[in-house]
Amino acid sequence: MRFLIALTALATPVHAWDFSPTPICTLSHAEATADIAVTYDHATRLYAIAITSEDGWPSAPAFSMRFDGGQPNTISTTRHQTSGQTLTVTDTGFGNVLDGLAFNTTATAFTQTAAVTVSLAGAAAEVEKFRACATAPTA
Repeated sequence: MRFLIALTALATPVHAWDFSPTPICTLSHAEATADIAVTYDHATRLYAIAITSEDGWPSAPAFSMRFDGGQPNTISTTRHQTSGQTLTVTDTGFGNVLDGLAFNTTATAFTQTAAVTVSLAGAAAEVEKFRACATAPTA
């Protein structure tokens, strides 16, 4: 029986949060419902979040993210863009997004007619690496 449980655990895909400092600061995550990439570009001083959903993102007047867990919060914007299956938001500050990712258990990205929910398990340590990259001095 223990062998079957271990085998089942190994067969389950691992959906990890990953950080990369090059070519720009990038925090990424992929799972069945969506792929998420949060970036910071020192050259433009802009943060961006791109959420790609297999079902796409219909045109909508507003986009929101709800974070559920230890520090629940919902943030919204009308300054989003959709292109194909990807919805993107850029801004000069992403403190609420990064806090939401680091201190909660799930994130739900949604518009009036579409939504995806992703796990935030393992995100906190990668968010801290991302923050350090974004605030690191550049030459």
